[in-house]
Formats: sequence, C-alpha cells, structure tokens
Amino acid sequence: MIEDQASSLRKMNQSRLIKVIAVTGGKGGVGKTNITLNTAISMAKQGKRVMVLDADLGLANVDVMLGLRVEKNLSHVLSGECTLDEVLVTGPHGIKIAPATSGTQSMTELSPTEHAGLIRAFSELRSQIDVLIVDTAAGISDMVLSFSKASQDIMVVVCDEPTSLTDAYALIKILNREHGVFRFKIVANMVRDVREGQELFSKLSKVTGRFLDVALELVATVPFDENIRRAVRKQTAIVDAYPGSPAAMAISQLAKKAIAWPIPNQPGGHLEFFIEQLVSHKVAGSQR
Repeated sequence: MIEDQASSLRKMNQSRLIKVIAVTGGKGGVGKTNITLNTAISMAKQGKRVMVLDADLGLANVDVMLGLRVEKNLSHVLSGECTLDEVLVTGPHGIKIAPATSGTQSMTELSPTEHAGLIRAFSELRSQIDVLIVDTAAGISDMVLSFSKASQDIMVVVCDEPTSLTDAYALIKILNREHGVFRFKIVANMVRDVREGQELFSKLSKVTGRFLDVALELVATVPFDENIRRAVRKQTAIVDAYPGSPAAMAISQLAKKAIAWPIPNQPGGHLEFFIEQLVSHKVAGSQR
C-alpha cells in the first residue's frame, strides 16, 4: 500500500520528492560545515525548503556557527523525550536545523539499532521539506558511513593538503568496496583559483581511477576567502554577510547546480526508506 501511494505521488508530481545530500570529507578542518550551511541557505534563497541534519552527533557546531539558541537536540529524540519536529530550530531564510549534542561521547558510539532509530524519526516528521542536507562528522566511523550511504548524493569536500586527499580517498574506498557506492561529487575548497581546484580533483581522480571502480565529478571549486572567517566570527553565513565575495558566489552556483541534480525514481536500498515514508505520509495526509 505504501509503495503504491509513493509511486502514485511520483507520477503526479516528481518535484515533491525529497533530495538527500551528504556532505563529508574524511578529514576535519576542510570547511565541510561551512559548505553545508551556505549551500543550504543558498538553496533556501532560491525557493527550496531545506533542512540541515547535524550528523556530527558528539560535537555539534551547525547551530553554534549561526548563533542559534538550542534547548533540545537529537539526543532527546533518541531518548524518546520528544519528536524530531520538537528539536528543530529555524535558521536564516527559514532553513530548518536538526541540532546534535556537544561533548556527549555516548552520541558518538550509537549502535546500528540507534542509527536506524534516528533515521526512523524522520518518518514522523511533519515539517515540509524539499532538500535534506546531512553534515557528517569527520573521519570514517560507522556513523559517517551510515549517513553517507543513506544519501542520494555524496559531496566529498577536499582541500589542497596531502592528508585531505588521503582521507578522502580512504572514505571513498570504504564506501565503494564495502557499501557499493560508485558516484561521488567533489568540492575543492579553499583553493587559490579554478585551476588549482581542477588540479586537486585530478590528483584524487588519478588514484581512484587506478584502484577503485568509481565515478568522480568536480561540482565546485570554492576559493580561499578571508570573508569566510569574518562571517564565522559574526556567526552568519558568507552568502548573507558577503554575497558578492568569491566564495559566496561559488557556493551559490553549487547550490543552483545541486537543485538540478535528479532524484532517483527508486530509493537506493539503504536508509533511504525514510524518504519513502515521508512521501507516503504526505499522500495519506492529502487524502484525508
């Protein structure tokens, strides 16, 4: 019944399906959360209803970067104290943020059942969204892999540091060989110019091409921009504080491109089941 309803909705209005994008990188400090937030806000400015899931469950920083006051977080959802809707906070341009907790080690060591329970909370989500962007933690933990493989598109953020490329390769390798992920979108961040971004992408492509069966796509080159640091100090997004800056313009173009990425007709078979439940919930609600 649920599958039939979801299929009917797709035929009626494909645009109502939810786009799920994971932003990851392997290494910390590559600007992953900045890319996440600014892409989300840029999408919202282009008319999309966007939610950001802070999936760095033990070291929350999405709400901190925007100076938002948070009273409850995802730990309260897992404990059953409240629903996902009740922990959401509203950010710039109406984006919704599901905040993580900070300094809680137990949240970094969730069991597979708890992972699934967190994702399952989305089946009860009442907020209407078009795009869900998942800001993963650094590293290649089970949690990072779970959220990455649950997404339709995986954006891997890299910068021009040997450790960044090494860690990005390790992440791509595990997702490819152990979880059957074949397509990755690459964001070259904090580069001097487009050429440096292309060279960075070429380095990563060469090593993955030799050892892995994957397809990489360079979707953005975001230049190093002092305005990002200024925006962070102001606890605001660069696309709002300095919209004409090089980095803001690059991220705005990335958001425009990401909006156009196609949504699969069928879920990928991982944790994308919650998308099906969201869709079917909307169908059921419209038929009442």
